[in-house]
Amino acid sequence: MSKNNEPFILASSSPRRSELLKEAGYEFEVLPSGIDENAYPADGLSVFEYASILAKAKAFAVALKHPGRLVLGADSIVRQDDSIIGKPADAKDADSIIRRLFASPHELVSAVAFICIDTGTELIDTDVTTVYPKKISEDNIVDYVKSGDWKGKAGAYGIQDPQSDKFIERIEGSFTNVMGLPMEKTSRYLDRLLRLRTQ
Repeated sequence: MSKNNEPFILASSSPRRSELLKEAGYEFEVLPSGIDENAYPADGLSVFEYASILAKAKAFAVALKHPGRLVLGADSIVRQDDSIIGKPADAKDADSIIRRLFASPHELVSAVAFICIDTGTELIDTDVTTVYPKKISEDNIVDYVKSGDWKGKAGAYGIQDPQSDKFIERIEGSFTNVMGLPMEKTSRYLDRLLRLRTQ
């Protein structure tokens, strides 16, 4: 049984975010924002501020077109040594990112934004998970890059990938946050906001 009868909008094309929400029992509509993330520079911002700005921008872009609907936007960023590591541009970039990330611990920071224009709803929160890597072999790196599983993923990997157990020793924090959506916080906010809309 679904947790709500009034679908909200997920402003993301991420199959992982959709999968997590569906597994939690939510009904929703997917309408990607289509924003140009390059239009939002990270200069001078903390990784938490930057992720929050992007999540809000995604939600707001969709909410403007559907002012009566509750819209969920999200963004995930990988941080290591105070540097933001984005999605790889190509296989060579993925190889470089994997070698860097899995040489020492790194963090996955996600932001979630809930926007509804008509009700004046604007709620934004962040979560962080620390990932501790295993020592990986040259063959593991080569095989992973050849697999193409890095495409479209912040930090060039997904914790749900079949090969992820070769890279990750342990994590501290939310597992679903590393997948792109911290479900513990997301569910808590969604349940409250959807309940208010039915009262």
